[in-house]
Amino acid sequence: MEHTSVVRPARPEDLPRLVELIHEHVAYEKSAPRPPDLADRLGPQLFAEDSRLWVLLAWTPAVEVAGYAACSREYAFWDARHHLHMDCLYLAEHARGHGLGAALMEAVAALARDLGLDHVEWQTPDWNEGAIRFYDRLGATGMPKRRYALPVRPATG
Repeated sequence: MEHTSVVRPARPEDLPRLVELIHEHVAYEKSAPRPPDLADRLGPQLFAEDSRLWVLLAWTPAVEVAGYAACSREYAFWDARHHLHMDCLYLAEHARGHGLGAALMEAVAALARDLGLDHVEWQTPDWNEGAIRFYDRLGATGMPKRRYALPVRPATG
């Protein structure tokens, strides 16, 4: 199935809908709410001329932005090479099961190729069985790791 007409890079005018989808995604993953100024912080990073961040949007036939994939170029130290890191892939609930996830993944792979990169890496919560089945069907390989985050406090005096 050809999906090129339903996925395209995000544009500045897409930012309000993208932020709505991000908040939906955060709620879906039961994560802490994000700051109210997310659009003001994200826009300059995403649309800067030298940005290393790419967001691809999936559209429904009704011409509604229904999902996104956010990616950045990263360096794998052990492999001594760059890869495309897909930080997020999300589809609104009503848009699932219609091929848009596969279209987004095809577009992510095409972006990696366009950037001269030979693989994409990402993670998903271990409780998200639907996403795991989807990625397995694509032929992706799971890597057992746990993700950590360490807050860094400002240096004092």
